[in-house]
Amino acid sequence: MNMKNRLVVLFSLLVIVSTALASCATPTPQVVVQTQVVEKTVVVPEVQTQVVEKTVVVPQVQTQVVQVEVTAPPPTPAAKPYDGVELTLASMTDQYVQTFRYLLPKFAEQTGIKITMDELGYVDLRQKLIADFVAHTAQYDLMTVDIVWSGEFAANKNTVDLTDLIANDKTALKLDDIPPVMWTQGEYQGRQVAFPLGGYANVLNYRKDLFDAAGIKPPTTQEEMLEAAKKLTDAGKGVYGIALLGAGSAGAQDFMVFVQQHGGTILDKFGKPQVNSADNVKTLEYFGSLFKYAPPGNADYWWDQRETAFKQGQVAMMEGWSISRNDYEDPTISQVVGKVDIAQAPTAQGMEPKFGFGGWGLAINADSDKKKQEAAWVFIKWLASPEVQKDWVLHRGPPLRISTMQDPDVVKALPWMPKLLDSFLKGDGNYRPRIPQYSIIEDALGTYVNSFLVGKDTAQSALDKAQAQIEKNWK
Repeated sequence: MNMKNRLVVLFSLLVIVSTALASCATPTPQVVVQTQVVEKTVVVPEVQTQVVEKTVVVPQVQTQVVQVEVTAPPPTPAAKPYDGVELTLASMTDQYVQTFRYLLPKFAEQTGIKITMDELGYVDLRQKLIADFVAHTAQYDLMTVDIVWSGEFAANKNTVDLTDLIANDKTALKLDDIPPVMWTQGEYQGRQVAFPLGGYANVLNYRKDLFDAAGIKPPTTQEEMLEAAKKLTDAGKGVYGIALLGAGSAGAQDFMVFVQQHGGTILDKFGKPQVNSADNVKTLEYFGSLFKYAPPGNADYWWDQRETAFKQGQVAMMEGWSISRNDYEDPTISQVVGKVDIAQAPTAQGMEPKFGFGGWGLAINADSDKKKQEAAWVFIKWLASPEVQKDWVLHRGPPLRISTMQDPDVVKALPWMPKLLDSFLKGDGNYRPRIPQYSIIEDALGTYVNSFLVGKDTAQSALDKAQAQIEKNWK
């Protein structure tokens, strides 16, 4: 086929393809195109291609691995908004003072708040606190407050009202984990002027070996306790049935414990003192009868002397605060290691069991400056936290939380915890009136209960004199 024919065929094919494509497109208005075929010869020249080979030299690159030590930036320290704040804590020299010594440096490390502690005996602590409050010197920012002082300090507005702070931090504080009786440590007329530090249950401590040898069980009633004291006394061997308190405020408080255990009260239903009621006179007579089976000089015992008599193995049983229980297993201060157990304090026959409850609260001085008050509240919350509470209890602090007393590690170390918890759940924190006039009651009973114990007064005359003194000073 010559070139001319080739061009005609090629042009015809293009027309056919164009027509087919147009049929597939969207219809448009028809346009008539006239096509004229022009015949033309096109000469295409030949093209020669030459392949050229060329070698390209790529230079070698040597790679060296360099180890570079990258130091990560130090972690950002936790915020310490009270870093550098210094507080002073006035603390009673109960067993928990050792726990404060252990924990205060840990608190300082975590928060930057430094707490200096002034360790004081019961009488000195009260006198120094009152002097600080009256003079408004704010010598102490934090203080341990006996359960019976809360009414007086609240009425005088000596300590910060913590009620709203507790409510604001109720989730973090886990309030449901704290037995209701604990709040009597620092409560007055529905306001909380101190936060509970930990509970003291009045329990019966007894020598298992001496009870077993005598073939008797721990007493559950007051009547059984008198009989046990009589049976366990062997003065010739220097062993006595019981140890009690008889001097000053210690004797007054011990008598009030027995009033509670016999179903009596210090105040009448109108809140007025009735220390010389007929029932209380009978209770004082019973209280005095126990001293027949106590070590010589027991009428002048304060708390430390009663504890010493028990730890030295001189007595078979002793009612007392549960805070001391750890001490009996410490061989450096106790001669009765492994020989002691506790039972709930005996109550009068037929009485529904209720057990004396006491202890200390932790209060903030109302005269301290705002920054220190805020830092003090940080400390209270930290100390009350479940994590710190376990450490607190395992280092001789009194328990605050139900979860701590049920913790397997705590129960293993301190197997008497379940008994304490039961006493707390049935505890009576009001048997000693937590009112502003409490010290008036305690002072009068401290004088005249001891007067009865040493034979200067009968039970009736002693309580009549106490009643008269209370009424004279009642405000």
